[in-house]
Amino acid sequence: MPFHFSDSEYATRLSKAATALQARDLEALLLFAPENQYWICGYDTFGFAMFQCLILGADGRLNLLTRAPDLRQAQQTSTLSDAQIHIWKDIEGASPACALADLVNALGYRGKIAIETETPGLTFANGQSVIAAFDQSLQRGDGIISDLRQDKSPAELDMHRRAAALSDDALDAALASTRAGAFEGDILADMQGAVFRGGGDYAGNEFIIGSAERALLCRYASGRRHLDAQDQLTLEWSGAYARYHAAMMQTLVIGKATAAQRRMHSVARDALEACEAAIKPGQPMGEVFAAHAQVFDKAGLGHARLNACGYAMGAIYNPIWVDFPMFCEGNPTLMRESQVFFLHMILMDSDADLAMCLGHSVEVTAHGAKRLSRHAPDLFEL
Repeated sequence: MPFHFSDSEYATRLSKAATALQARDLEALLLFAPENQYWICGYDTFGFAMFQCLILGADGRLNLLTRAPDLRQAQQTSTLSDAQIHIWKDIEGASPACALADLVNALGYRGKIAIETETPGLTFANGQSVIAAFDQSLQRGDGIISDLRQDKSPAELDMHRRAAALSDDALDAALASTRAGAFEGDILADMQGAVFRGGGDYAGNEFIIGSAERALLCRYASGRRHLDAQDQLTLEWSGAYARYHAAMMQTLVIGKATAAQRRMHSVARDALEACEAAIKPGQPMGEVFAAHAQVFDKAGLGHARLNACGYAMGAIYNPIWVDFPMFCEGNPTLMRESQVFFLHMILMDSDADLAMCLGHSVEVTAHGAKRLSRHAPDLFEL
């Protein structure tokens, strides 16, 4: 049975999901997003990289179509009974899309059916085969379950807090390892090791690490170097507990910070605090981005900022831990109590070849943003 949440928690989620389908006059929804499958029944696997689909009926029934390697995965991690797990056979010429259409028909779903498409769990080729296999037009079902996932239960918030504690542990490990001459591989190993020793999981994407000119990268890149006596190291990482994330970001200075680095850090901290102040239930997410942009632009650092300053956190699978929606210009999405967001203040000044980034995750309470990290967004000189 599921490892992380109670039976009543899953029953509540399933009821909410079925009600959401009924409100849209849908008879069934084809779930391909692994995070949505995980949320509704606990099914936990990277088998989505092949072909699998969880069928959610408006009548509250769940049925999984997957491959043989994931049979026991479903049995041991989900609320599904053996009767709800269906296996398509790997054989030359097999069509799992046709098997899916046959299963939906056998279950008696002949009304309006929707499909999730905005997910790595459904490649374009597989999506095309699914559309071709059904003798009716499938409705777009993106956002139905994802929106429900944004409202975190008390048990889910506890998972985010545990993830945040692991993120803090990883930062402590990085601070202990970072110094002139240190090898980036050792720093990365210590950070990831802190998460695993704390009972955490692999994060939804690689930890980002880069020094010198690579400190200006926002993505992981292979290759390691030793730190110079005067250097900069940008880290972006997330503890993950039961797949729930609480990301953080920090640029560390090796040696003494220059006046320019000190100013960049001061402005980034002001922007972070302005964003936290702008987070309130019922307010549009675009206001958070506007607060971030105003601070950076006023300081003359608009050329070094990005076009987003954060996004939702949740139980997310590869290839990235980004959940949606994002903090970007003009986003009208209203924030809600019990959501969790990652705020990242990113300054990448290519002209000066300097980076300065700050970021941590927050919980939205009735009174505003509550930091999940125990670390203050200080400037670290190591």
